Formats: sequence, structure tokens, C-alpha cells
Amino acid sequence: MKNVRRRVLKSLAVALCAPSWAAAQHGLPAIQLAMIEGLSGGNANGGEAVFRNLVWAVERVNQRGGVATTQGLRLLQMERYDSKGQIEEALSALRSAIDDGARFILQGNSSAVAAALIEAVNKHNEREPGRRVLFLNYSAVDPILTNEKCSFWHFRFDAHADMRMAALMAVLHDDRPVKAVYLLGQDYSFGQAVAREARRQLGIQRPDIRIVGDELHALLRIKDFAPYAAKIKASGAQAVITGNFSNDLTLLVKAAREAGFEGKFYTFYGNALGAPAAIGEAGVDKVIAVADWLPNVQTAQSEAFYRSFRQRFPLPADDYVHMRMQLMIEALAQAIDKAGSTDAVAVARALEHAAVNLQGQHGTMRAADHQFEQQLVVGMMERQGTPGVKFDVEGSGYGFRVIKTIQPAQAEMPTTCKMVRPA
Repeated sequence: MKNVRRRVLKSLAVALCAPSWAAAQHGLPAIQLAMIEGLSGGNANGGEAVFRNLVWAVERVNQRGGVATTQGLRLLQMERYDSKGQIEEALSALRSAIDDGARFILQGNSSAVAAALIEAVNKHNEREPGRRVLFLNYSAVDPILTNEKCSFWHFRFDAHADMRMAALMAVLHDDRPVKAVYLLGQDYSFGQAVAREARRQLGIQRPDIRIVGDELHALLRIKDFAPYAAKIKASGAQAVITGNFSNDLTLLVKAAREAGFEGKFYTFYGNALGAPAAIGEAGVDKVIAVADWLPNVQTAQSEAFYRSFRQRFPLPADDYVHMRMQLMIEALAQAIDKAGSTDAVAVARALEHAAVNLQGQHGTMRAADHQFEQQLVVGMMERQGTPGVKFDVEGSGYGFRVIKTIQPAQAEMPTTCKMVRPA
């Protein structure tokens, strides 16, 4: 079944409805988008989840006729390239995508990969101005990417790690019983950034809290978190702050529960693909997660958005929708419309001022550093059916109740970016 689903999704053109083709001008080629992501390896299911979201977003644009250029309407066409989650593979995929005609590169499931892609895109665009590309980032959240490493050719549509941490701190600020926390994360650029910002923001928001543990571990290599769980319990911590994702999160929470740890987990990705089902009862009233949107946001527009995604992808295993990815494709379509072409400079200048709305969610691009500004929400893991938890995740029986909403102006943070723009 999985291979069949992948073949169906592989060629977006096949999935496009006939009216879209009819609406596009005859003879005009589709605008190529290239998703470079880990579609095999340790986070392959995360890559597939991204692809489903982008497929759905691109379909929506094409169903209304595509994007407007001075030559006429053109459809969007997306191809996928497997980076295997590795930097060198991603750089090779970038070269292949450009040679295949892609001018818009989409990636996000690794900040280390994103940093390498930004550097490669910068060099490529300088060497080959006739084949310039833009890099749209939907998930790589290392703050450096829109600060010291900011680039005119790169746009981030997810809140960066410091913004996410601030949202979690807005909840922890009022969690007065917590007096001791344990910092645990993955040992690479993102995990290091999370730990650094946790220390900084705790000093500002909750100087009364003691940090009783602070360590990093190998990324996606730990099979047994029991030793870490034992240290967490022995430390006297009442909460763990972690940026862990995938198995590094689910195995950690389960090990902590088995060790008898009764504290909370303040997470970046507790709501992520597979996590609620794997965590199970251990996460009820304990796992807190920050996101740009959650299915249980209590509005009619949000519910309609979620139900439409579930109609498009009805299998429980496919139930993971990202609002920010939908907004990203909408922003790109808007920018191409305004530019009237796919010229990278013209589209980038239009994208710098993008303002998009979709089913009640609004976001704007900040031109100073190309950081997208949008509402953030913090949720608490609960059993489906409890007040505020109408929808579960992946048929697991567990969902997230929204406990805090942070408006865009509150989520915004200063930048050190010194943007260099083409003449």
C-alpha cells in the first residue's frame, strides 16, 4: 500500500484535475518546484508527511488555474528529491533539481541541511545569474538561518527556535509549581540552539527555576533512553525542556514514565508525526507542544481546513497537516502573480512583502530577514473527547488542547540579519 501511495503522489501532474489544465494557457510549461527532503532513512515518514502537505497546497493553486505570468496562466509542478537526510545528498539533489529546471527549492526537515543549501544557493546564484533559484524553508528552525546566515535567496516559513521557545516560556512562566528543569536535546546545531535559548529565557522569565541537568545526545542514534530517564528523575526536575523529535522524543518520554518521572515535557514537536501514538497515556496532561497551528484550534474555519485535508488524505497514517506549508505555497503563488514571472529576483522582492490568509490563519513575511511572522499556539496532550480535544492525531485517541495563543506581534523577535540584496 505504501509503495502504491508513493507512486500516486510521485507525479503531481497526474493528480491535477482537468479544469486546471484547461485553465492554463496552452503551450506554457509548468513552473517546477523541487522538494529536497529525507524520504529514506531515520525520518522518512517525516519527509512523506511534508510531501503530502505540499501536494495538497500545489493542487489547490492549480485547481484555481495556476499562477498568472505575463505570458499567461501557468501550473505549478512539484518533483521530489531524496536527500536521505544527509548534507552531501541534499547538495547533489540541489544540482539535479536545478539541471531539471527547478527554480524554487523547498526543504526544511534539518537545519544543518538548510544551512548547507543556503550556502550552495548563494554560490550558484552568483555564478549563474541566468539560472537563479529561491530556497523556501518550511521547518528548519535554527535561528542563525535568518540572522547571521540570512540570505536574499532564502525565506523561512516556520517560527525559529527562539520564537518557539518564547511561546513555551509564556506557558512555563505561569507554571509556578515548576522550580527545577532538565534540559536535554540532540547534539547538532538545532539542539544546541534550543538549549542555549532555554538557558537565556529561563534567566529572564523564571529566574527562580534551577537548571538541574543540561546535556546533549547523539541525533537519532539512542535506542535506550533509560539512563537519561534515570538521571532526570534523580535530578529532582519537575519538567524537561527538549527540542527532540521522532524516536528521540517518543523513546525519551516513554523511558521517563517507566522510570517513574512525574514531571512535564515542554517540547517543540510533541504533536509531531507518530509522537502522540507512540507516547500514549504517558503524555496525557504531561506533554506540551508549540506549533503554528493545531487541529483543535476552536474556529469553524480551522475545522473546515482540517476536515478538507482529512478528506484528501483519509488514511490515519497520513493525518499530519502543516498550516505553514499551505501558507508558504500560497505566498509563493502570490509572489509569482505580482512579479508576473519566475525571475528569482522579481519573485523574491514580491515575496518579501507577502501577506497571506488561509482559513483564518494569517501570516506576513518580514523583509528585513525573510522570517515569516504568524500566530503560534501551545497545546497540552489529552485524550480525544476531553473538553477542547475534538480531534485526535493519526487515530491515536490523543490530541492537543490549545492552552495558549501567541499573536504574531508577540511572537516576533529582533534579528541581527544584514541582508545583502542584488543591485
